[in-house]
Amino acid sequence: MTNPAYLLDTCTFLWYCIDSPSLSTQARQRIRSPEHDIYLSSVSSWEISVKYRLGRLRLPLSPERYIPAIRDTHHIHSLSLDEEATLYLPKLPDYHRDPFDRMLVCQGIVTGMEILTPDDAISQYPIKTLW
Repeated sequence: MTNPAYLLDTCTFLWYCIDSPSLSTQARQRIRSPEHDIYLSSVSSWEISVKYRLGRLRLPLSPERYIPAIRDTHHIHSLSLDEEATLYLPKLPDYHRDPFDRMLVCQGIVTGMEILTPDDAISQYPIKTLW
């Protein structure tokens, strides 16, 4: 039997990295549990890199060093963006305008993963969310 898998919203990953009080207790417990497989999408890595480059996100290291180091430290897997997820995009209603979040929703739907997110707009889609 495989472990339950969870996909991290970008803010969830960033809050977990700094042990922010903004992270919910349930999300923190799921991420820390060895009984769960936790994934960070390449879409989130892209979003972090864009915001870092624009000066809207500060990190202790550049994204290409910071993200893999944190993922490895916390046993978070990388999830690549595949064609099936991108082709799901036209099926989504316009509940959410953020293109990064919309792709995370597509990945969550296609993979069957629950998304750990505080974003109420994401929970409007046909996907399980937890916060």
